[in-house]
Amino acid sequence: MRGPRAADDVFWAFVDLWQRLRSESAAPGTVIVVEGDRDRRALRRLGIEGPIAVVHAGRTLSGTAQQLGGTPGRVILLTDWDTEGGHFAQRFKEYLAAGRTELDLEYRRRLARILRGELVHVEGLAGWARRQAERRGQSLDLFAEPAPAELDGPTE
Repeated sequence: MRGPRAADDVFWAFVDLWQRLRSESAAPGTVIVVEGDRDRRALRRLGIEGPIAVVHAGRTLSGTAQQLGGTPGRVILLTDWDTEGGHFAQRFKEYLAAGRTELDLEYRRRLARILRGELVHVEGLAGWARRQAERRGQSLDLFAEPAPAELDGPTE
């Protein structure tokens, strides 16, 4: 089990990563792909404002990949951190391989590393973040605040 200091490090690493994700996901041509509507709602509660595509919303995985892969842009894939989510990510990667779209799996990997099994489903991110923030006397609004300038990517 992690000690209090390590728990704080995990929390602030998550905040830093989340603010970067918020900033990058707002870039034109960028779409976050999640497995279900609960995942989408969790991301919205944590301040993600850019486009979010939900795969299990009447389309097949290949259909979603084909739709997104036909245009230049970037897809940030945030699937669950369980075996099924890993298989989903791999299949989606294979479907997008022939397209012109960049697939970003780095946020999925980094979140898995930060959370280290504390959380398995994307839909639980908002609740986890709220509990962590409350333990530190912080507000969930912390995640919806603009990222500090040094975290922002280059502007056009």
